[in-house]
Amino acid sequence: MPDAAPMNIFQVSGRAMSAQLVRMNTTASNLANAGSVATTADAAYKTMKPVFRTHFDAANALATVDVESVVNAGEAPTKRYDPGNPLADAEGNVFESAVDETRELVDMMEAARTYQNNVEVMQTAKTLIVDTLKLGR
Repeated sequence: MPDAAPMNIFQVSGRAMSAQLVRMNTTASNLANAGSVATTADAAYKTMKPVFRTHFDAANALATVDVESVVNAGEAPTKRYDPGNPLADAEGNVFESAVDETRELVDMMEAARTYQNNVEVMQTAKTLIVDTLKLGR
């Protein structure tokens, strides 16, 4: 993160929410492609996972998180004999994506909870600011 204006709690939570949204989208893509097949192992769908990077803002003692990249992760596609499948290769094999649906559902729930926690952080910060402003009246 380049040196810029100091971060505030709304920016920190906003970045965390954006990162979790990427996580939820990659998880949704993984779930949508669970059980899909392809003619080759290279063409088969591979599980995607975001890679997060934490940045520390020393001026405010706040840490932010960003998505650095999205990478392929998980198991290799599974080779399965299915000669009747239109995508089968010359030997009658298809390659099925190795998406672990249970793990993906757990990841999605965790991402949703983390997103919701950051919504609560923003709401609490807003309430505290409004209450502080009311003290000056």
